[in-house]
Amino acid sequence: GSSPAWDDRFSNQGEVSMRFTGLLISSVACVLASVAGAAVAQQKVDIGKREFDSKCAVCHGKDGKGGGPYSEQLKRNLPDLTTLARRNAGVFPVARTYEVIEGAGAGHGTRDMPVWGMDYTIQANEQLPDLPYNQALYVRTRIMALLEYLNQLQVK
Repeated sequence: GSSPAWDDRFSNQGEVSMRFTGLLISSVACVLASVAGAAVAQQKVDIGKREFDSKCAVCHGKDGKGGGPYSEQLKRNLPDLTTLARRNAGVFPVARTYEVIEGAGAGHGTRDMPVWGMDYTIQANEQLPDLPYNQALYVRTRIMALLEYLNQLQVK
């Protein structure tokens, strides 16, 4: 007959095969998960761009240069938002742009532009009615995301 060592190798072969199959399935699952993760990472949402597209582009245009579909209905020409930094000695005017978007500050005169700070506050109350949240932080975060996107639009 056969030696005991030989029989042991065959009896363990099924166990080794199952371990290998399990390892192979785990490896394939990890690769698929990392590929899916990379696809999700590539689809990262730019909140500032989303804000701009939904709130600003209708007047300022998708490119930020002032040629949106409603711009002709306004009393004055809109500024080219891609040159804010150039018109401010090469530095993006964060505080001034924040104030204009937020709209609560004094010195704006009559406004053609909506007061987005109030709009964001109303949105938060509608979208988060039962959740505790910091209203000022919610508004500030939305505006800061928009400012970051506007900064990306600046011509060099």
